[in-house]
Amino acid sequence: MIKAVVFDADETLLDLRPAIDFALEQVLGSLRQLAPDLVATREQMRDDWSAVFAEDPEAPVPHIRRESMRRTLARFGMEQHLDHHYDLFFHFRYQQTRPFPDTLATLARLRESYLVGYATNGNSTADRCGLGGEFAFELYAHQGGLPKKPAPEFFAAVAAAADVKPGEIAYVGDNYHHDVQAPAAAGMRTVWVNRAGHDLPGPVVPDLVIERLAQLPDGLRRLATWDGVPPASDGAGR
Repeated sequence: MIKAVVFDADETLLDLRPAIDFALEQVLGSLRQLAPDLVATREQMRDDWSAVFAEDPEAPVPHIRRESMRRTLARFGMEQHLDHHYDLFFHFRYQQTRPFPDTLATLARLRESYLVGYATNGNSTADRCGLGGEFAFELYAHQGGLPKKPAPEFFAAVAAAADVKPGEIAYVGDNYHHDVQAPAAAGMRTVWVNRAGHDLPGPVVPDLVIERLAQLPDGLRRLATWDGVPPASDGAGR
């Protein structure tokens, strides 16, 4: 029986890409005020992020953002402006980050029957992204020594915070490797949020695949029926 539903953040509950793009454009606009001939682009900044991430995927996300921005600015001889533009990026990134349109209603439905948690690798603290007060617990990688997904310790911390067995948790996320393979290896049920309709990229089959969050409550009830047990009853949510 599923007793807890725990969510990844970015691109699962939160429509992050528009916020990132907006924040990068604000950084570039500020830099162009300092150097009108600047030819830096959003794509270059994305490429620098990807390169830094590839070098050390286990690094804290704020470190990856800062180092990737440092490389972009250094390329144009503007590294001395890093601190201001790093802060500027996060100001707009948080200001513009919004839940997907069906996020809040889905969370409200789930709380009627399940404990609902939030566990992420990223920078998206719930109260700064329109999700304050929505969860029974929140876990963030690199806080309190918690390693990033897909580390088994991350999912052990999820089970401890939920205070249920791993098999009683449905972990929900958009990243197949982090949010399906890794929690499945930890003994959890898995829900893959596959908005783009991608083919399954690996051998581990999610317990449930959805294209929209609004499909999740009914999907979990179907899982309970297939398991031969009733869905979580009133009082399971805390």
